[in-house]
Amino acid sequence: MELYSYWRSSAAYRLRIALKLKQLNYRLHSVSLRDGEQQHEDYLAVNPQGLVPTLIDLGQPMGQSLAILEYLEEAYPQPPLLPEDMLRRSRVRQIANIICCDIHPLCNLRVLNYLDDQLAIEEAERETWYRHWLALGLGSIETLLARWDSEHIDFCVGDWPTMADVCLIPQLYNARRYALPLDDYPRLQHIDQHCCALPAFADAAPDNQPQ
Repeated sequence: MELYSYWRSSAAYRLRIALKLKQLNYRLHSVSLRDGEQQHEDYLAVNPQGLVPTLIDLGQPMGQSLAILEYLEEAYPQPPLLPEDMLRRSRVRQIANIICCDIHPLCNLRVLNYLDDQLAIEEAERETWYRHWLALGLGSIETLLARWDSEHIDFCVGDWPTMADVCLIPQLYNARRYALPLDDYPRLQHIDQHCCALPAFADAAPDNQPQ
């Protein structure tokens, strides 16, 4: 198994967490997004989108983090990242999609670069853009968690890490990078602290990756 990753990519961060939770060994290939290595011909031969992550398993390359997470769940079901209960599975996927489909596409590096290079947005305006979409998404997750469970919980859904946590923790890492105050998200902060104390999450963290 091989993983093409960039140390600060939240999408690649998700995959590193999932692989470590499932105790799957992989060979890491670092792709520098800042240096444009994702557009090099040799990488485009692996992933025509020119994005990370890419996972190669059984000789087959796969892109898009959510699709890869679903693949890992089907190919390597233990320990599970989706609950058995159908309603809880839908909740896990709802949180994962808020992050991966609503927040992340608007805060992706190539979007930020477009704001800089093509629209000549000032850095302060670009960071305001980033924090705006991040706050909207995180606020909705905080509200959902309060509706689903009246007690303080250690994970997004259930009693163990799921795809929801795998997607949430990298986004909270980005929130801190962009100086978004987290005071309005006490449940998310609690989950973040609990997850980051687990070896799989700690080992997958950007600061523990080759740069």
